[in-house]
Amino acid sequence: MAALCCCPTTIIVVSGKLPSRIRIADQLPRLNPFKNQRRLIASKKRSLIVVGSIIEDREAIDVKSVNFEPEEERKEDEGDGEDRDNDRLMSRGINATIVLAAGTVAVTKLLSIDHDYWQGWTLYEILRYAPEHNWVAYEQILKTNPVLAKMAISGIVYSLGDWIAQCYEGKPLFEFDRSRVVRSGLVGFTLHGSLSHYYYQFCEALFPFQEWWVVPAKIAFDQTVWSAIWNSIYFTVLGLLRFQSPADIFSEIKTTFWPMITAGWKLWPLAHLVTYGVIPVDQRLLWVDCIELIWVTILSTYSNEKAEAPALEKTNSNSSEVCQLLRPPSSKIDLSV
Repeated sequence: MAALCCCPTTIIVVSGKLPSRIRIADQLPRLNPFKNQRRLIASKKRSLIVVGSIIEDREAIDVKSVNFEPEEERKEDEGDGEDRDNDRLMSRGINATIVLAAGTVAVTKLLSIDHDYWQGWTLYEILRYAPEHNWVAYEQILKTNPVLAKMAISGIVYSLGDWIAQCYEGKPLFEFDRSRVVRSGLVGFTLHGSLSHYYYQFCEALFPFQEWWVVPAKIAFDQTVWSAIWNSIYFTVLGLLRFQSPADIFSEIKTTFWPMITAGWKLWPLAHLVTYGVIPVDQRLLWVDCIELIWVTILSTYSNEKAEAPALEKTNSNSSEVCQLLRPPSSKIDLSV
C-alpha cells in the first residue's frame, strides 16, 4: 500500500505507485503571483513604448509633409525673389535719377543766376557773386509773388525732411519711399507755405507792440495755439493722402497731439528768439524752413511710425498664427502603471 503525505504546497511521494491523476498534478508548474505581475508590467511598458515610437514617426512624417516643398514651388519662390530684386534695383535707379536730376537743376539755377552778363567772368567771380545775386532775386520774388515763393520753399523743405527721416530710419540713400516723399512735399507746398505766410502777418497784427514782452508772447502763442493747429492739419492731410479712415486719423491725432507739442518745446523756443526778435516778417519763413528740416524729420518719422504700427501688429499676429498651425502637436505618453 502506498503512503501519501500532503502539505499545502508540496506533495511528497512515498511510494512510486500513484494514480495517474496525481502524477499530472505533480508535473504542473507552480504559480508565482509576483513574477506574473512583473511580466505583465514589462509587457505593458513594451506596448506603450511601441505606441510612442509609432506616434513620433507619424509626427515626423507630418512635419516633413508640411515642410516639403515641391520643386516647382521652389522654382516659383526663386523666381519671385529674382523679381523682387529686379524691382528693388529698378526702384533704386528711379530714385537715384530723380535725386540727381533735381540736384543738377537746383545747382544749375543757383550758379547760372548771372548767365546774362557773366561773359568774360572767371569761375571765381561766378562763385563769388552767385550767393548775393540769388538773394537779390529771392527778395524780388517776395515782392512780386510772396505766397508762391514761400509755397515752393516749404514744398522743397518738406520733401527733403521726409527723405532725411527715411534715411534716419535706416533705409539706404536711394531706396526711399517716393510716395511718402511726395505726400510730405504736397503738404508743405499746398499748406505750410501759404498758411505760414498769413500766420506771421496775423501774429504781427495780434501783437503790434514794441515792448520787451512781445517776443516771449509771440513764442508762447506760436508754441501753443499755432503748433496745435498746424500739427493737427499735418497729420490729418497725411492721413487723407494715405487713404486712412477718419477714425484712424482722429486716433493718430489724439495719440500724437501732446507728445508733438512737448517735443516742439525742446527746439522752437530758442529758434523763435531769432524768428521774432531779428528776422523781418517777409523773410521769416525762409529762416523757419531751415529749422523745419529738423522738425519735419521728427514729424515724418513719428507720423509714419504710428501709421505703420497697426500693419506691423497684424503681420506679427498672422505670423504667430501660422507658426502655431505648423507646430506639431505634443504627445505625452504616461509610462506609469
